[in-house]
Amino acid sequence: MLIELLKPLNRKLVRDLWAIKGQGLAIAIVIGCGVGMYLMSRGMLLSLSETRAAYYERYRFADVVAPVKRAPNALLDEITALPGVRRAETRIRAGVILDVEGSSAPITGEIQSLPEVPTPHINDIVLRRGRYVDPQHEEEVLALDAFAEAHGLGPGDHLHAILNGTRKRLTITGIVLSPEYIYAISPGEIVPDKKRFGVLWMNREALANAFDLDGAFNEAVLLTSAGSNEDALIDQLDTLLKRYGATGAYGRDQQISDQFLTNEIDQLETIGRILPPIFLLVATFLLNVVVGRLIDTEREQIGLLKAFGYTDRDVAIHYLKMIGVIVLLGILVGIVLGTWLGRGLANMYQDFFKFPFLLFRAPLQVYLVAVGVSLLVAVAGTFSSVRRVMQLEPAVAMVPPPPPDYSRSARWIERLSAWIDQPTRMILRHIYRWPRRAAMAVLGIGMSMGLLIGASFSMDAMMYMVDISFNVIDRQDVTVNFFDPRNDRAIYDVMHAPGVITAEPFRAIPVVLRNGPRMRRESIVGILPDAQLSRVVDTELKPVEVPPAGIVLSDKLAELLQIGPGELLRVEVRTGRRPELDVPVSGVVKTYMGTAAYMDLAHLNRLLGEDTSINGTYLLVDPLQTDALYRELKNTPLVAGVSLQEQAQNAFYETLQDSLGTFVFFNTLFAGLIAVGVVYNNARISLSERGRELASLRVLGLTRGEISYILLGELGLLTIIALPLGALLGYLLAATLVMSFDTELFRIPLVIGPSTYGYAALVVLLAALGSGLLVRRRIDRLDLIAVLKTRE
Repeated sequence: MLIELLKPLNRKLVRDLWAIKGQGLAIAIVIGCGVGMYLMSRGMLLSLSETRAAYYERYRFADVVAPVKRAPNALLDEITALPGVRRAETRIRAGVILDVEGSSAPITGEIQSLPEVPTPHINDIVLRRGRYVDPQHEEEVLALDAFAEAHGLGPGDHLHAILNGTRKRLTITGIVLSPEYIYAISPGEIVPDKKRFGVLWMNREALANAFDLDGAFNEAVLLTSAGSNEDALIDQLDTLLKRYGATGAYGRDQQISDQFLTNEIDQLETIGRILPPIFLLVATFLLNVVVGRLIDTEREQIGLLKAFGYTDRDVAIHYLKMIGVIVLLGILVGIVLGTWLGRGLANMYQDFFKFPFLLFRAPLQVYLVAVGVSLLVAVAGTFSSVRRVMQLEPAVAMVPPPPPDYSRSARWIERLSAWIDQPTRMILRHIYRWPRRAAMAVLGIGMSMGLLIGASFSMDAMMYMVDISFNVIDRQDVTVNFFDPRNDRAIYDVMHAPGVITAEPFRAIPVVLRNGPRMRRESIVGILPDAQLSRVVDTELKPVEVPPAGIVLSDKLAELLQIGPGELLRVEVRTGRRPELDVPVSGVVKTYMGTAAYMDLAHLNRLLGEDTSINGTYLLVDPLQTDALYRELKNTPLVAGVSLQEQAQNAFYETLQDSLGTFVFFNTLFAGLIAVGVVYNNARISLSERGRELASLRVLGLTRGEISYILLGELGLLTIIALPLGALLGYLLAATLVMSFDTELFRIPLVIGPSTYGYAALVVLLAALGSGLLVRRRIDRLDLIAVLKTRE
């Protein structure tokens, strides 16, 4: 056989590895989970970042966008002449209501102009199917790929749109992608809904005729020069466009699609920074325990090897080879697992974020870092054990360690003698005599349970956010936005629509909020002080009445502005007469999504120097008359957009299932494998250490069941003790992730449901049960003859 050709120590290495194959495989899987998680998250992070950069560069995604009410095309030369502008274009962009066959509800949409040249020089589009529009046919449009796919639309299909109050039948000639809509989301929404939000592109002349913008534009897009001062350019743009109804230019970092994409990249970076090191820390712990206790059981063999002339270095290298094989197997498992999962994640992202292409490509340095960190883990986990091998003297090693002295057992154990049987006392005595081993086992099992909780709690948190957002804060059925501010009579018109039970008006205005050097471009939402449909709530979810004066800020917005209640906030209004006001902050409320600011509707209108004015309304609707209401809204000229609460909630659930659910599944799979690895290793090591002792008890007359109870009962007791520790560690890990995921778009609440604790505990208990069954088979095969021959 091939093994006979190996040197004696190498033959021993093969035999030792085969003897601990289960333990070694468990450790390799734990290392592989850490490596795979790092490769998946880091590789996907780089792939997303590089794909975004290449897509933006190739299709010239705008660096700055400047919306206006109406400005002459001749102004383009002045915009282009501003310092830092590399190129500028003007366009027409407007909100529309879309009507697609098979969809009863109105669909919120946007329509943009296409230049006379074949494609835009800024914010270019990618033609996936069909052809570009023919300037001679005003009814032809291009449609965004995600929207067309959701409704089964293709070149040659038709849909209707309300263009500035006029219903028009449009023909789709091409299906396109755009860097501006990688994450296509309706304004004011928090998750994308491909069925409820569509984007169209139309010939500029046709669109200008529809919206009375001949010779004019309502949005400028710019590319900036390298090294230019974007903030200074935005200030100059705002000054130049102020008289044309500019609402405030903004950079790419404020563009909604890029914000969500950046947020996802940041979350990937956070996951890659926190979870893989924790997995590898568990692997370090396992290596330390397994190798250390393995060496303790091989004291006599080590002594014999040294007595026969093998040097300390030879013996140390032997154990280093054993460790190296296990770690190498873990690295290979991690590389295969991480690459496979990364490609699957790329396919998921390709459906979630609409790129022309997205490939998972982890550069060589990512693999090298994973390998290097794994080797450091091996060194950290086994250094003390290998050092102990080198220091062990042959004469000392060949003498069996003295048996543990149970005569000094804890008095409380002896006091229980009348109530517990002998095997149970043996379990308690063994734990008492080896407290460090017991503590390490409890810690390892607790860490595996903590990882399970930390990996899966985010679903609880997001479900809590959904419930709070849709059932506590925003309780309306429908939100209707108007093209322009309307007087309060509009609310009475809406109340007469079919099925409307009650309506609450609101007004949202663009503003710049300043507190010293800190500045934010936001919207202030004016609502009724006693609003019931869309409410402001505090941290205890109790309604907060918006005061008759002052402004109420979300906690995240107050944090970004570094301002608190009672302080004055500078409010620069970017619409109407554009007043600049100093408004006291009257309150700060907890929110989980976005950065909101609220004012009393009447007070907001007074500050603007206007009569009662609204630009939208929240509706509570009779569910039996929704179809009639939808038909009415589709044909109402003043309606710019419609948001359906039920559809938005369903879209949120679907997004959670598709994106976060996938992450939770992968993380839970990794954590579950680690739990199995930790529990199985503890059981196998205990059997290796106590095999002779247990076999001796069998010789003395104990049954197989009693022997199994002694070993597995200890494992079960330690597992039960570890559950509260695991719950605490899981809570701490979840709290760490919550702090790391605190962004402008989302703040994840620290909410862990009882089911998550129960699920994690169940996985650990099942891992303990499965490990116990595997070990029980080995207990049944204990070599009693070898025990009878021993001198001890």
